[in-house]
Amino acid sequence: MVIPPTNSGNHGASPLSASDLEEICEIIYKRSGMVFGETKRYYIERRITDLIDQRNAQSARNYISILRGDLRETELLINSFTVNETYFYREQHQLACLSNSILPDIIRSKGPGDRIRIWSMPCSSGEEPYSIAIWLLENWPLVDAYNIEIVGSDIDTAILRRAAEGYYGQRSLSKLPKDIVDRYFEPENQQDRRLIEDLRESVTFARGNIVDRQTLAAIGRFDVIFCRNLLIYFDEAAREVAARNIHDLLYPGGYICLGHTESMSRISETFEAVRFPDAIVYREAGDK
Repeated sequence: MVIPPTNSGNHGASPLSASDLEEICEIIYKRSGMVFGETKRYYIERRITDLIDQRNAQSARNYISILRGDLRETELLINSFTVNETYFYREQHQLACLSNSILPDIIRSKGPGDRIRIWSMPCSSGEEPYSIAIWLLENWPLVDAYNIEIVGSDIDTAILRRAAEGYYGQRSLSKLPKDIVDRYFEPENQQDRRLIEDLRESVTFARGNIVDRQTLAAIGRFDVIFCRNLLIYFDEAAREVAARNIHDLLYPGGYICLGHTESMSRISETFEAVRFPDAIVYREAGDK
């Protein structure tokens, strides 16, 4: 990777010194578990420069001082570094696994009307938890026989507000069949649609940080967790913290679905890989 000069796109603000860069990366890591460093200097500087300009901080050192004394500013910093690229029915094979294998196994120990809790983390702008809701309505015949609760969480508070509003453009909807788009989304303008109110109300959104147990305390425990393409941004220590928190948030025998490049087996012994016809997922296996 070729790193551009450190003053690229600076708009008059001072470039980050090595110590500034290290301090900002440390703040991001402690608050989110995401690992950044010198190889991402240009990516970091572009975002920090914008934040310096927005706060009229004049310099990186002044901005870091603001960060140290203002938790809200730190939250805005984390929001600017999160990746929110997603779309409906992403990794559809896992949704098929949910309805064909995971839920049929879970209801072996439940009765009609019992609660089934599903967590999407990180949920970004809502495509994943809403996809789960739509998929179950379309593909699981027993969807009305159980009390299904779907929770979407993300560290990015701005994106959670967008998720709750439920507006989506063509890119987000591109993988959905037209008849599903027509049934579940109302036209808003030339390009955007809005998810119907019943579906918006079927998902609860709450801020959560997978490496900060305090932010997860009120969320409760789950039968199924979707945590896809998040752990790849963590170092080994942060992945282990995340795995412990995920384990503690799952009911005994609960399932977690990861991204296709991720493996819980390499992180924690408290999960076992389960090979279903549609996907490989991981099941809580108790403390080992």
